[in-house]
Amino acid sequence: MTAAPEAALLSLATEARRTARGDPFANPALSAALALSRRLDDGGLTLAKMAEMVAALGRAAFHDRAAGLARKTGLAGAAPADAALALLATRAARPDPSDSPVPLAAFRAACERPRAAAVFTAHPTFSLPRPTGAALALAASGTAPQGDLPLRPVPPTLEDEFDQAATAIAHGRDALDRLAAAFLGTARAIWPDRWTTLDPRPVILASWVGYDTDGRTDIGWQDTLRLRLRMKRLQLARLAAQLGALPEDCTAPLRRRTAEALAAVESQLAACPPAGTPSGEAAQAFARALLDGREAALTTPAPLLELFPAALAAAADDQTRLALCVARAGLVAHGLSLAHTHVRLNASQLHNAVRLRFPALGGGPEDPARRRHLFAAIDTALEEARAEPVDTGGLMAEQASAARLMMTVAQVTKHIDASQPIRFLIAETESGFTLLAALLLARLAGVEERIEISPLFETAEALEQRGERVVDEALRSPHFRAYLRRVGRLCLQFGYSDSGRYIGQVAATHLIERLKLRVADLLERYDLSGLEVVLFDTHGEGLGRGGHPDGLDARFDYLDPPAVRAAFARRGIPVRLETAFQGGDGYLLFGTPALAQATVARIAEHAFAPLPQGEPDLVYAEGGFAADLFAGARAAFNGLVEDPGYAAMLGAFGPALLDRTGSRPVRRQSDTGGPATIRHPRELRAIPNNAVLQQLGFPANLMHGLGRGAAREPEAFHELLRRSPRFSNALAFARAGLELSDADVLRGYVASLDPGTWLDRAAQTRRPGRAAALLAVARALEDLALGDAARGVFRRLRADDLALRAAWPGTAPAMSDRLFALHALRLCLIHRIWLLAVAVPEFSPRHGITREGLVHRLLRLDVEDAVELLEQVFPAAPPPEEALDFFEPPSPRHGGYGREQQEIVQPLRLAFALVREISAVVSLECGAFG
Repeated sequence: MTAAPEAALLSLATEARRTARGDPFANPALSAALALSRRLDDGGLTLAKMAEMVAALGRAAFHDRAAGLARKTGLAGAAPADAALALLATRAARPDPSDSPVPLAAFRAACERPRAAAVFTAHPTFSLPRPTGAALALAASGTAPQGDLPLRPVPPTLEDEFDQAATAIAHGRDALDRLAAAFLGTARAIWPDRWTTLDPRPVILASWVGYDTDGRTDIGWQDTLRLRLRMKRLQLARLAAQLGALPEDCTAPLRRRTAEALAAVESQLAACPPAGTPSGEAAQAFARALLDGREAALTTPAPLLELFPAALAAAADDQTRLALCVARAGLVAHGLSLAHTHVRLNASQLHNAVRLRFPALGGGPEDPARRRHLFAAIDTALEEARAEPVDTGGLMAEQASAARLMMTVAQVTKHIDASQPIRFLIAETESGFTLLAALLLARLAGVEERIEISPLFETAEALEQRGERVVDEALRSPHFRAYLRRVGRLCLQFGYSDSGRYIGQVAATHLIERLKLRVADLLERYDLSGLEVVLFDTHGEGLGRGGHPDGLDARFDYLDPPAVRAAFARRGIPVRLETAFQGGDGYLLFGTPALAQATVARIAEHAFAPLPQGEPDLVYAEGGFAADLFAGARAAFNGLVEDPGYAAMLGAFGPALLDRTGSRPVRRQSDTGGPATIRHPRELRAIPNNAVLQQLGFPANLMHGLGRGAAREPEAFHELLRRSPRFSNALAFARAGLELSDADVLRGYVASLDPGTWLDRAAQTRRPGRAAALLAVARALEDLALGDAARGVFRRLRADDLALRAAWPGTAPAMSDRLFALHALRLCLIHRIWLLAVAVPEFSPRHGITREGLVHRLLRLDVEDAVELLEQVFPAAPPPEEALDFFEPPSPRHGGYGREQQEIVQPLRLAFALVREISAVVSLECGAFG
């Protein structure tokens, strides 16, 4: 190889692709991998040189990702964020520049109603080490990193997740202060004697980090309370810093009361039990600290807000008054927390909790024979239920997770902050009974008017069949309707994680939009048009939680399409659009003050965007083709998911390509500790499912199923892409999928599972001893029996891919040579691992694992556990006891297994580390993790 090994790798990959053109039997990915393997054998290439290649390609991917982040937020080449915010405020005050400004009451209504929210969520999407993610955000903001940075992720703890979220939220709050200042500045110019009465808050922030117990067992009640207290401390510290920058003569009372509250919160935090199961004494001490410090620590910001008028009256100039108004607006908007609070659990947890308390509600909503009886019974229970006391001892004793979470909410509202409602998100909601069960538990805990019950719709069934029925069933209950009128809003959550996993990204987009339109109809039918509607989109797209391939503007248009906006506007229903910024990918958009300002500007621009005028989008006016295309894609993707070959392809070794990027495992484990055979995609979690597809070079969930419909009517397909903003916006995901996919790459991975590939190599090799090793790999793959099923599903994917690429206008997007080269290099390394696997000598079974089982684990790339076992079987050094004197002539000592360590164990460890390093670079190339 040359002095620049990555250049030689790219040249090799490019040549392999060029040579394959016109040859229907060529496999360029395998050809490139084989060429690299031969250079390894000949000594012209080493694992160390491969590491240099990967590092160089990683640097290039890092810089491209940073440039993409700047472009997608509008940070690169756009007007400064402050100018964009000032323009928004001016337009809100004077929609027609040639006309008089609107009345102050109208301006107040425009800027004091939260129109949008950014919600900070967690889960396994932390695909970069924290320092590297921070460097990426700085690079996007114009500060180049110094030296190489690690790319492989480090699984975050709950504390890590919280700290990263809090940093992003703090940047977001700074940006919201600038937004508030823009509105206040505009008001000051128009209403110089009344502007200080305004509290602008058109955009707010929320978080569920530390409060989301769906699928997690590492969050106890005391963890939620501790982290919520920390959010309170951060808010108070923020206010103290804002006041500390102003003259003391006008802020002294505010400073004193804020400092008193901060000190009380510190004492409460010090008493909070640590993670794990708390002792009764520790919980008792914490309860005492909450009660004793409640008045000093405040449970609403009202005592602080009462001090602002005097401070404003004593302020000597408008700049001081502006700073005070900005601080007050943030306090009014977020209460005693850096961000609003969302808690989350699963529908089944709610059902179990109400069954424990109300045996008449047993059986569950899934039993159609008892459906009517069940709804009548829960309405009766709601009629009779009364609030019960909630204390810390009850939290400790409560076994039902849903009841415990509701009691935790009660403790938050009693002892920490009662000023803002808490969102109660319910995953996998498929019945209106679930919402009534949540209301019943809330009534028992005395918090029904302090929570916002919100179902999550993301499964195919919920979006296609049950979502509308869920809302309808809940609205039939007079108790639920009365509850909605009291809280003033209906909150709904939509996700693409499971829907994108089971029916495909584009089909999910269509179904989510249709469900939102039906909700607008339902509210009108039940005479609830006076409610505000919160539409919270949690994403989960196949391009990760980082957003839309065309940037934030396109992302918000995608989530909040014109038809939905118009439908609610026609009925006079105010809407708040909430959107998730999840994990490492999502937090990047708030990774620096400059990025946060650009992101908030894009959110606010969409929140104040006028309704579209003129003719409706072509996709609605002539929607027959589009509806058929989406329905066909949904059916095709469903067929793919149910194909056993798809699970075989996903689960063969794909999950092992991924480092842990969060708190939850990628998949189940077998009884022997190794990876279990995946029989259906449901056995992979949604985010890793998407990530595996990215790593296999074929994100099928972005585009599979579209090819057949597009090829049937290519003219209609072209016309919609050209003339329909909504259609082209949705199909941007398919376009991105084509850019990140190459059937030849996928064929390389699938062919590697085929024993026939290894038999062909054995027939061609001239290297002494290699044929036997290749035959051994073939025999082991025959035992796994994954090749035939994977080949069958590859043909299915390939057929639709060919049709879509043929129908795509012009030249269809294609995978870059750099990404292709990464896949080829990793194929070479995987093959090298497999050849090392069959070189493992025979050994006596250890912990139920035989040599044959160990080889199978290595073929599934369960390398880390396999190497740990090999270290026990073939230790590098003799045991230390060997050097002792045992008072007799010593028997011969044969030392450790140096050869096995040098020739098998160490190369396995190094090769697999490079495999995972390449996976990190592939994530960078894709722009997000899963």
